[in-house]
Amino acid sequence: MQFRIADTFTASLSRLTRDEQRHVKTTAFDLQMNPVSTGMSLHKLDRAQDANFWSVRVSRDIRIIVHKTADSLLLCYVDHHDDAYRWAERRKLTIHPTTGAAQLVEIRETVQEVVVPSYVPTAQPARRLFERFTSDDLLRYGVPGEWLDDVRAATEDTLFTITPHLPAEASEALLELAVGNTPPRPPKAAPSGNPFEHPDALRRFRAMADIEELRRALDAPWDQWAVFLHPEQRATVERSYNGPARVAGSAGTGKTVVALHRAVALARRDRDARVLLTTFAPILANALRERLRVLVSEEREPELFSRIEVDTLDTVAQRLYRARLGKPQIASDATIVALLHDASASVTGHNFSEAFLRDEWTQLVDAFQLGSWEVYRDAPRLGRKTRLPERQRAIVWEIMSWVQASLAARGERTIAGVYHTLARDASLRDAPPYQFAVVDEAQDIGAQQLALLAAIGGDRPDALFFAGDLGQRIFQSPFSWKQQGVNVQGRATTLRVNYRTSHQIRSHADRLLGREVLDMDGIGDRRDTTVSLFNGPAPLVQIVVDAAEEAREVGVWLAARHAAGIAANQIGVFVRSEAQFD
Repeated sequence: MQFRIADTFTASLSRLTRDEQRHVKTTAFDLQMNPVSTGMSLHKLDRAQDANFWSVRVSRDIRIIVHKTADSLLLCYVDHHDDAYRWAERRKLTIHPTTGAAQLVEIRETVQEVVVPSYVPTAQPARRLFERFTSDDLLRYGVPGEWLDDVRAATEDTLFTITPHLPAEASEALLELAVGNTPPRPPKAAPSGNPFEHPDALRRFRAMADIEELRRALDAPWDQWAVFLHPEQRATVERSYNGPARVAGSAGTGKTVVALHRAVALARRDRDARVLLTTFAPILANALRERLRVLVSEEREPELFSRIEVDTLDTVAQRLYRARLGKPQIASDATIVALLHDASASVTGHNFSEAFLRDEWTQLVDAFQLGSWEVYRDAPRLGRKTRLPERQRAIVWEIMSWVQASLAARGERTIAGVYHTLARDASLRDAPPYQFAVVDEAQDIGAQQLALLAAIGGDRPDALFFAGDLGQRIFQSPFSWKQQGVNVQGRATTLRVNYRTSHQIRSHADRLLGREVLDMDGIGDRRDTTVSLFNGPAPLVQIVVDAAEEAREVGVWLAARHAAGIAANQIGVFVRSEAQFD
């Protein structure tokens, strides 16, 4: 008997108390071990319109709703007795007549109408968003037949009251159509012919191979990404690339999810490969490591788990350097600042600030390891706000070369120097230290880090995979990846479905960036094709005359939120600099 769980089950499980979850998991494990055991308290639901819905007793008041046939058992939902029964009475498991995907469909007759007030008076009736689409058009996007009339009647005011009741593929397609995009149509059938293996069904139903896989899925029910992937995400994870590849997308589209699954997929695909899963900050690396444990059992698959190395790029670089070239003497940030100060004082005829010189060193001279006046003179200063004619560049180079000579005399090098030395060493070796490298938050890696990754991966198929958002770049000035040996042209994709950010917040934020963000190689990330899956309050923008009024208004707003019952630890206050905190 095939044993599956639905995303509605893991979502409902996460809403129970810890003690209730423990009992539910025990019952679920028992069901998987022996779904037809006479010891299981199964009760057929007489009032459910789906004849295959049954309830399973967990405790006096907790019930699991399962869909049971002769050859399969699907965990659908769990809740307190009455709420669980009401959920089952409003749904049925169907095979969509057009797409062939298995769907849990909410029965239209039981859904109460939700009236959304319109705050903008208008003399014209609201425009229906989908009038021009035929029933066949809407069916091809996965809309259940029971909901066709409601969809065709939807307006901007009512769309978000309808989409939560629809299967995910239909909801996403309608949101895209509403903003003028043309969403991809789902395949007409699963390659195997099994409706549960259709790409859209895989986003909500998952077959559990054994009790260990079920345990991992239920131990972190809030991490739906660990079990259910959107078809767009799954395609990116499983695709083979003939060179470096990059996935982009706005905050909340699941780039980190894709990076994690990609690392695991590569390790499973090549049983002899070492896979590097990396990012730029320790706290992010720790989060990746914990999430990897949700995807891969360290106890059950120790060999697979050990072949995926998770760490920051700086840590990896220093470890490789020690193993291959000996322990490096890394100059501290304080040392660099002191050397720049001394060099600036020793060179006359300029008024460059120490902040400017520090950035010139960090973002250009050291990052690219510029070793001569001629190279520095001709180097493009992308992202640098201060223009430098050649005469001033010569003075800056005198300062920079003084720092380089001082470091050499001290026997020290920068972390950027470590990267470039490792890159040269890797290019001379036959075997790379890693067969595959997956980089999360790739928008913030520097030129020196990319140089090492290019030397490790080169143009080998699938060797390099980057996940990041150009619109979220914080720490790095822009530079050409292609000039550093990493060309993702033709292998750059953008995730378009946003799970974490409301339509209102995302639309507001995207106004700051424009419709498309281009990198220095001309590769674009289109932001106007992204759709958010849920509605929310519009951001409030308030213009004030000075900082004092701003502080007062923020105080009033915070007090109002507190009075409304929002706890202080659920509120974040963000400012431009620490000086504004007081």
